[in-house]
Amino acid sequence: MSTHTATDMRWHKEKWVDDDVMRHPADGEAWKEFDRMFPIAVDPRNVRLGLATDGFNPYGVLNQHHRTWPIFVFPYNLPPWKCMKKEYMMMTVLITEDPGRSIDVYLRPLVDELKDLWTKGVRTYDKSTRKMFTLRPAVMWTVNDFPAYAVVSGWSTKGYMACPVCKEDVTSGWHAEKFCYLGHRRWLPWTTSGRKKTKSSTETQSVTSDLENGPVMRS
Repeated sequence: MSTHTATDMRWHKEKWVDDDVMRHPADGEAWKEFDRMFPIAVDPRNVRLGLATDGFNPYGVLNQHHRTWPIFVFPYNLPPWKCMKKEYMMMTVLITEDPGRSIDVYLRPLVDELKDLWTKGVRTYDKSTRKMFTLRPAVMWTVNDFPAYAVVSGWSTKGYMACPVCKEDVTSGWHAEKFCYLGHRRWLPWTTSGRKKTKSSTETQSVTSDLENGPVMRS
């Protein structure tokens, strides 16, 4: 690692500007909450990682069943104009088939290594300061679309309980040959006027009956 890159790994702590504008993950609440919860945040050289994956057909032929699932890891310590550059992307796993429910088997070596690095760390040379230190990584989040989210998390994103936020408390039903989801009003802020309308909060049954009796527009 060059001296400039080693210096940039501390950008999120030393050069980040809090101007209430979202330009980098360091501007987000999840990043700040992590800083409050974990002591490794004291050393800005500890690496904040994002894990991204999705399946695709490398040959571009849609009628073939072959799919490849690369799993990339990104270091978010770097400034926004560098952290997504290809030279900083690390392809940790390459799955040459659709992993389905077995993706945890492919991810196990990576997970074990990340857990070991989180607990024990690894001695690393900081070229910018010319000193050794113990480096620890932390996976902040995963980046994927909704279908890939089901594969990575193990929570189904289709069917009666497709919402990963509501989970077992989801209000859903089958109508017009598809699943319908209701009850989103409860996630509105308490200060929202619609949240306080008692009539609207008990409309689940009436809405369902209206759907059953009313016309359905099909595309």
